Amino acid sequence: MMHKILVTHRIFPETATRLNAAGEVHAPLAERFAKDELTAQLAGASAAMVFMPDLVDDGFIEAAPKLNVIAAALKGYDNIDVEACTARGIWVSIVPDLLTAPTAELAMGLLIGLARHIRAADLYVRSGDFRGWTPRFYGLQIENSTVGIIGMGAVGRAVAARLSGFDCRILYCDETPASVAAAAPYCERRSLEPLLAESDMVVLCLPLDEGSFHLLNAERLRLMQPHALLINPARGSLVDEAAVADALANGRIGGYAADTFELEDLAHSDRPRVIAPELLAHPNTLFGAHIGSATILARRAIELRAGENIIDALAGRRPRDAINQPQVG
Repeated sequence: MMHKILVTHRIFPETATRLNAAGEVHAPLAERFAKDELTAQLAGASAAMVFMPDLVDDGFIEAAPKLNVIAAALKGYDNIDVEACTARGIWVSIVPDLLTAPTAELAMGLLIGLARHIRAADLYVRSGDFRGWTPRFYGLQIENSTVGIIGMGAVGRAVAARLSGFDCRILYCDETPASVAAAAPYCERRSLEPLLAESDMVVLCLPLDEGSFHLLNAERLRLMQPHALLINPARGSLVDEAAVADALANGRIGGYAADTFELEDLAHSDRPRVIAPELLAHPNTLFGAHIGSATILARRAIELRAGENIIDALAGRRPRDAINQPQVG
C-alpha cells in the first residue's frame, strides 16, 4: 500500500525526493496549504510533516484518522498536543539539534543591530538626508558590558560561545542541573532577578512552557536597568509584549529586539492576534520575521531530518527523534 505523506508547507525538492521512497508526497506549491485544503489533505494521510504555524490539536488529529507519525520540522513543540497524539497511537518527532547555530547567529545579529542603532542609521541614510558623520546614533557596545543569558541549553551555550570573543562579562540563569553543568567556565551563574538587575543586555534562550510563559512580565521588567536591552530569539510569549511596550514607552528599558511574537504561540487561545502597534512604532526596537533558522543549509537539513523520522515510522521503526511512546489499541 502506498502511504500518503502530507507536508503542510513548501519544501526543498531534495526533501520531496527522499520522502518519495516511502510514499506519495502531498505538498503545497505555494508557501502553505489554506486551512480548508489542509483539512481535506489530512484525510488518508499516514504521515505529516508540520512546521511552526501548524496547531496540532484534536481537530487536526480527528481529520487524519490514519495518521501514524507527525514529524515536526522544528525543535520547540509547544504547538503540538503530544498527549493527544500519544493517546491516538501517533508518533511525534522533532529536530533537536539543527537549529542551534543559526538561531545563535541571529541572536547576535539582533543584539548588535539593536545596540548599535543599525535600523535607525539605515533609515537615515535611505532618507537622503545623510551628508556624512554627525554626533548621533550613539549606542552600547558589547565589550566591557554585562550580558545575561536566560536559559543555558544548546542555544544559550551557543550564544555564550559567540559572546566569549567580545570581552564582555557573561551571566546566565538556568535551573536545569544538566544545563548548569554544561555552562562554560567563563560564565557566571545568577538567579533570574539578580541577572536582570546586573545585565546591560539580556538574551532569552529557553523554550516556552507553563513555567516560562510571560517570564518577563511588568514586575520583572522593572528590575532591568533603564539602558538595558532585551533580545528574544526564542518564543514570543516568554515576554508580555504589552508590558514590554509600556516599559519602552516609560524609559524603564532601553530597547527590545525579537524574532518571535506572541501571536505565533497557537496553543494559547488568548494570545494577541497582532503585535502591539506601540511596540512596532517604538524607535528602539528591531524585529525579524521568525528567521532564526532561516538559512538554506539549516532548513534543508531540518526538513531532511524530519523526513527520516517519517521514513522510520512508516517502516515500522521508532522514529530516531521521537519524543513520545504512542499507546496501541
